[in-house]
Amino acid sequence: MKILVLGASHGTGALCVKSALAKGHSVTAFSRSPAKLDITHPALTKVAGDFHDAASVRSSVAGHDAVIICVSPSSLGGIKEKPDYFSRGTKYCIDAMKEHGVKRLVVLSAYGVGESRPAASWFQRTFLIGGLLKGVFRDHDVQERMTQASGLDFVIARPMRLTNGKAKGRYVRTAELIGMPATISRADVADFMVEACESTTFLGKRVHLGG
Repeated sequence: MKILVLGASHGTGALCVKSALAKGHSVTAFSRSPAKLDITHPALTKVAGDFHDAASVRSSVAGHDAVIICVSPSSLGGIKEKPDYFSRGTKYCIDAMKEHGVKRLVVLSAYGVGESRPAASWFQRTFLIGGLLKGVFRDHDVQERMTQASGLDFVIARPMRLTNGKAKGRYVRTAELIGMPATISRADVADFMVEACESTTFLGKRVHLGG
């Protein structure tokens, strides 16, 4: 497959690039500073682009089989400056995918968005979702609803608290609201997101990840 990763220079996005290449896919790594991605591979193309510029996103989407959105602000100030940080770029991506006939979209969201909020812990609901990260969760909710209404073959990933640990390769992935491990490594989330490009198992689902 030809997979476009938006937000590929660091964190989960960079790990998605690594995972996709390891699975034999061709990858386009899209970010403001692609030189920060310390990966070289004959099947990797690095593209400098702006997630919040429609033309930039449109030109990168063409010719791909799937798109992964892992974009995130570098600080909480980013979401204060752009309250539609996630949803604006996602709209540009959806529009471009429809224009170019690209169907598979995999989006990184968070556990506690939408109907999963009541299942989050009291601390998460009070101090994170309703407090420190209120803007993040509010816009992820908009992003998710936009994705669900897109008509594309989407999968939404809702991980528990992210860590920088190594991939375990065994983790909980479910569309049900059940008790979940409190954390999951970014590497395992990346593994799932690439798998979601390949598989039909979770199409049209919001998938909770922990492990």
